[in-house]
Amino acid sequence: MEKRQFGSTERNVVIVGQGTWEIESGDRKAAVAAIRRGLDLGMTHIDTAEMYGKGLAEEIVGEAIEARRDEVFLVSKVLPSNASRKGTVAACDKSLMRLRTDRLDCYLLHWRGKHDLDDTIAAFEQLERDGKILSWGVSNFDVADLEAALEIAGEGRIACNQVLYHLKERAIEHAVLPWCKEHGVAVVAYSPFGQVNGFPGPKAKGFQVLQEVATAHGATPRQVALRFLMRDQSVFTIPKAASVEHLAENAAAGDLQLSAAELAAIEAAFPLGKVPGSLPMI
Repeated sequence: MEKRQFGSTERNVVIVGQGTWEIESGDRKAAVAAIRRGLDLGMTHIDTAEMYGKGLAEEIVGEAIEARRDEVFLVSKVLPSNASRKGTVAACDKSLMRLRTDRLDCYLLHWRGKHDLDDTIAAFEQLERDGKILSWGVSNFDVADLEAALEIAGEGRIACNQVLYHLKERAIEHAVLPWCKEHGVAVVAYSPFGQVNGFPGPKAKGFQVLQEVATAHGATPRQVALRFLMRDQSVFTIPKAASVEHLAENAAAGDLQLSAAELAAIEAAFPLGKVPGSLPMI
């Protein structure tokens, strides 16, 4: 699968990873097996958070990757309510314990909350000095939040910004994506197919374009949609797969190549829309 430099880090990371939101809601053995199958397919970027299942998702990920830790680019997130200087360090230690590892490849602030950003970033820097994290980033940050983080940390410190991004929600393209490109910050798209039933069905506007492009490549509409989001070199995706079949489908999107004309057709079928009043998030 294609790899790209992950923001300000020197790491090359696969462009299609594995999201784990609500992974704890199903059978645990099946979830562990699915993550391992994803690794087999090259989806070695795994994203989780202390919030997911109140730590259960991290435990599942920890079990799945225990014997294969060095293959994985492992990301977790601290809740804003825990993101004081001491609280961030304590939350990271708990995440490391649940994940059965001694380090995270990247650690994110899940969204901006009541704690001073200076304290959260100071904790991130301390964790990096201690070797518990190798880089840090943010999630659900609009441009004003990114500017605040940049002023505190300086250039080259923010590894990524994880944001909501799918065909029917392209708001980040107005300002967030350009800002991240300018400052060398990776953009990680969560929920890249939308929420439940969010992906366009056969009768939805624009689906015919996805189908036509997919047919031309021997691919599926979902693969075409996923690849469209990654047309910019700054963007990575972390779809959650509901089945082993979806895992394989997602992984194959990482090798799909779309022409400029095909990208333009998809863009026209799913318009960018107006500038939102605030950054969309779920």
